[in-house]
Amino acid sequence: MIGRHTALLLFSIFAGSVAVIAGPVSLPPVNLGQTSFEDGVANPGWFFEEITEYYHAGHFNDSGGAKVPGNNNLTTVSAITHLSYFSTCKLLGGYIGAEVLVPLVDVDLGISSQPDVHEQGVGDLIISPFMLQWNDGKLFGKPFYQRLDLDFVVPTGKYNSDRALNIGNNIVSVNPYYAFTIFPARKLEISARLHYLWNSQNDSPYDGLHASSTQPGQAFHANVAASYEVLIRLRLGISGYALQQFTDDKINGNSIANSEERVFGIGPGLAYNQDNNQDKLWITLNSYIETGAENRPEGMEVVLRISKAF
Repeated sequence: MIGRHTALLLFSIFAGSVAVIAGPVSLPPVNLGQTSFEDGVANPGWFFEEITEYYHAGHFNDSGGAKVPGNNNLTTVSAITHLSYFSTCKLLGGYIGAEVLVPLVDVDLGISSQPDVHEQGVGDLIISPFMLQWNDGKLFGKPFYQRLDLDFVVPTGKYNSDRALNIGNNIVSVNPYYAFTIFPARKLEISARLHYLWNSQNDSPYDGLHASSTQPGQAFHANVAASYEVLIRLRLGISGYALQQFTDDKINGNSIANSEERVFGIGPGLAYNQDNNQDKLWITLNSYIETGAENRPEGMEVVLRISKAF
């Protein structure tokens, strides 16, 4: 797949988030805006969540943040099933837990002078064998919740080296995060989730590269949110995300200059919760407009989360 100015465009689709660059290697998709309000709060027991995400980008940006020439567009719809469990056992004062996330993705891609492409399937599995959740903390005398999570992304998704567009990534990613929520006032909460991303080498890259291996660089990405309880059980707020790659992508072990990806997103959101004794239900809706994208698409995103704690 050769774009204008002989720039090779490769695409990797997963969980509705998309990595698209005007170059031969891309970051695997990560959590950008899929979590928001009261993110650091969790309790012992089972937690089930269904995340539905719609993403549309009307153009792609190059390494300088300028629009890649041509009529390029991308639309993805995804559903992520998330199941986690926290026991009542503690380590270092935090509850011990584990989680698994399974994505299902549908994508439509249009590139200038190329036939439109449509792909769908199950993406790469996300597994965390170890989480720690602290619920009894104080920060500046205010209730403070925090969590550490060791996430691994394993290459179980649909992948074929003769395709430039794939649902899976054919790499292992290590993507741990730290999340927290603080309640500075009775109805006000502020939350954040901070991730580090490391990616393994792909020893079966796209055939059109004529390469023996590729490796996406390392990156930092974060979600930040704040909400206020305007009515009983109803919160309104604002949330955002940021991604910054800080090491170069590689082909055959050689670094690719100016290959770092970057993007920012921000937008409004609302959350409704229903508390029936031991069972709790949350419905959260967030929307984002992206800006400042480099080496990836720039568009808009809507995320609906339905969560239930047992």
